[in-house]
This record gives sequence, C-alpha cells and structure tokens, in this order.
Amino acid sequence: MIKIKEVKSKSDIKQFIKTQKLFYIGNPNFVSPIVSEEMKNFDKGKNPLYKHADYQLFIAEKDGKVVGRIAAIENSRHNEIHNDSVGFFGFFESINDQNVANELFDVAKNWLLARGKNIMRGPTNPTFNDVIGFSVDAFDLPPVILNPYTNLYYLDLCENYGMKKAKDLFAYKLENHNYRSEKLIRYHNLIQQKTNAVLCEVDIKNKKQLKEDVIILKELYNLAWEKNWGFVKMTDEEFDFLAESLVQVGKKELTLILKIEGKPVGFALVLPDINQALIHNKSGSMLGAGWSLLTKKKDINTCRIIVLGVIPEYRQKGLEVLLYYRIGDAALKLGIPTGDASWVLEDNEMMNRGLTQTMNAVKYKTFRIYEKNI
Repeated sequence: MIKIKEVKSKSDIKQFIKTQKLFYIGNPNFVSPIVSEEMKNFDKGKNPLYKHADYQLFIAEKDGKVVGRIAAIENSRHNEIHNDSVGFFGFFESINDQNVANELFDVAKNWLLARGKNIMRGPTNPTFNDVIGFSVDAFDLPPVILNPYTNLYYLDLCENYGMKKAKDLFAYKLENHNYRSEKLIRYHNLIQQKTNAVLCEVDIKNKKQLKEDVIILKELYNLAWEKNWGFVKMTDEEFDFLAESLVQVGKKELTLILKIEGKPVGFALVLPDINQALIHNKSGSMLGAGWSLLTKKKDINTCRIIVLGVIPEYRQKGLEVLLYYRIGDAALKLGIPTGDASWVLEDNEMMNRGLTQTMNAVKYKTFRIYEKNI
C-alpha cells in the first residue's frame, strides 16, 4: 500500500531533500544537492519568494520505504502577470512505478485544485528562475550547475498520467577552439565599431560596487526576459536573495554589463560549473562541498552561460555577439575551454540559430516541461 506523507517540520524537509539520492543509487552522474543550501530555498521565513508563493511537500512511502516525492507550488505573481490559473509541481522523484507516480501527481493536483488552479505544469524547482525540467537525453553526462538531471522513465510516468509536453528547453555546448568563427569575428568587429559599446565587469568582491551593479542587473534581467514564456519578474528581495548565493561561485571576468553611451542595455551571467567538483561530495554536506571545491577545483573545465540578453529596444543589433565573444576570451584566460549555454526555449529561433550558425555550438541536451488540465 502506498502512503502519502505531508511534510510539515524542518526535519521532514531535511528528509525530503535527502531522499533525492535514493533514486540515483549507483548512478555516477548524479550530483547530490547541498542540503543546507536546499533548506534555504524551502525556508518560508527567509526566502522572499514565499511572500507571493506557497508550496506543500509530499513524500510517498511503500512498505516503510520512501518511493517518491513531489512539491505542489502556487505562485500568485505568475498568475497575475500571465493572467492564468496555472499551478506547478516540482522536486519530483519516483521509483519506476506508475501507481506511485499517479498518487504523487494526484496529491499535487488536489492541492492546486483547492487553490483554484486549472492547469498543473512542471517540474519547476520551485520557479522558472531556478532548476526546471526533466532530462530528455544525455543521461551519460552529469548536470552542469543549476540544471536538472532526472531519470529517463519520468517522461513515461508523466505521459501515462495524461500530461503533454508544454515546452522543450535546449542546452548548447561551445568549444573555445572553434566557437570564434569567421562570421562571429566579422560580426563582432562590425558591431563594436558601429555601436562603440563598452563591456564592464561586475566586481563581485567589491561589496559597495556590487550593491550598485546588482540593481542594474535586476532591472536588465526583468526587462530582457519580460516577454519570455513562463517568466515572472523577480522582486528586489528575490533578486538579492539569488545574487547572494551566486556571487559565492561567480567570477568578475564572467559577469558583464553591456553599456552604450553609458546606458546599461544588456548583461551576461556565467558561472564555473562547480558541479564538476561537487559530484565528488556524496554526503551533500556543506563541509564535503567545501572540501570538494578545494581539492577538485582543477576538474572544472566548463562554465555555464546562465543568462545573456539585451533589453528589447536594443535587440536586432547583434549586441549579444559582443557578450559571447568576451566570455570566450575570459573563460580561456581562466583555463575554462568549454561552455554550456542553457537553457534556450525551443521556439527562440534567433538564439538557436545564432548559437549554431555563428558560434558552431552543438545542441547536446534537452529538458522538458509538462502540463495537464486539472
């Protein structure tokens, strides 16, 4: 018999987090989450997301053993901005048993229905500004920082429940030895001369300057992605909360603001793929993470382009090329020869075309978002 347990206490939340590794035993590509960092994400008192959002976690047990988990998530700002009644599910894990998956999806669905939602979409962990999607391919590769890695059979569990694909998200691999095509060099030189744009590094170690730059980054982020599918503008508190975590692993050479005549019009946030070190931290402890980062730093040869964009009125000018070109140079000087650009919406034709045709990028991973009318 399958028993669904509602997560209530902090110790329950910690158990919920730790159960994830049960579904990847023996899988060398699984990266264990840092438990204390995950706890911050679920802290309704400290995470500003929960000033306009709510969640409920559930754990499935069978014969006294954990066999699955799920989160039901309500984000009122999403509903206000997109004028819909979508609720979300996230943090899904399950054994390969349709009955277990159905029980988990049902309990999330019922929680969302009680709050007036008529569509269930996911996985979002917990929002589009975080880790999202199920892995569709590349199961022989570990996830890069802030990207998912999930079991292949989850796709069947979703589809057998009646879910349909809502959107696919792509990840592209860039190699420093060949990304700088003749086309890219020509575009870069032409656009640089034409716009006289300036690229400024964000000094993440200078607290005073960082505080000013974070304000600029937040405004650019919200403007540049305002029309993206599923995007919800971040509040000041949310962006500060996120920035506090990211600056711990960021590099000033890879965090850039693009200015034209002194006006910030675009930016890029690129992070070293610390998962290449954290994959050795099997315990998920902060101490283990610190040790892995200290002793396995040499293993990091990839960076992830997390966000890169230009505000609407400055698009169609090729300014993104300046950011990509500079990132490639900076990454090589840091000893990072490989880049991961993710994620890109499947129907973002301009970005998909630009990556493949201008920078010789190769699409190497796909992530999927599902949804179902409820």
